[in-house]
Amino acid sequence: MEPFNMNYLQDYFEGFDEEITKYQWPDPFESIDDARELLQGFLDEVESGETILLSVLSNNGEFIGSSEVHGLSEDCCEVGVWIKKTEWNKGYAYTALKKALDVARTMYGKREFFYETDIRNIGSMKLLHKFEDEYEIIEQELEKMTTDSGKELELQGYIMRAKGIQKA
Repeated sequence: MEPFNMNYLQDYFEGFDEEITKYQWPDPFESIDDARELLQGFLDEVESGETILLSVLSNNGEFIGSSEVHGLSEDCCEVGVWIKKTEWNKGYAYTALKKALDVARTMYGKREFFYETDIRNIGSMKLLHKFEDEYEIIEQELEKMTTDSGKELELQGYIMRAKGIQKA
């Protein structure tokens, strides 16, 4: 894990494909310039202290995905992670999300996080439940929606509240 930088732009562009975005609002990037624009926006948010954006690297240093925390100025930050398909089921998503959560907790004092996934995304649902020892998982209302590109999503949000912390 390391802070994201544009050296991984091509890898991000190629890895953020249709399989990764199947159950997400965003679609794959239409061009590398679209990827650059989005990632530069994230990097600008990192610079302003609003976002944590980490690169997930394999054991041999290959870029395989990212993990992020958005909305650091909010009481409840939004978290996300994606790993390219060839690296699924190897523990990278858990390690990446745990690192992002740990950074938000230790460096920013955050204790509540919003995690959202499509209920049909079995891997993402399993990932969430790996955090039950450290976090109270509070289910929110299911939201069915259709994206601008026509994907039908069934998004389930969860509040991940660090255990032992009382809500203010």
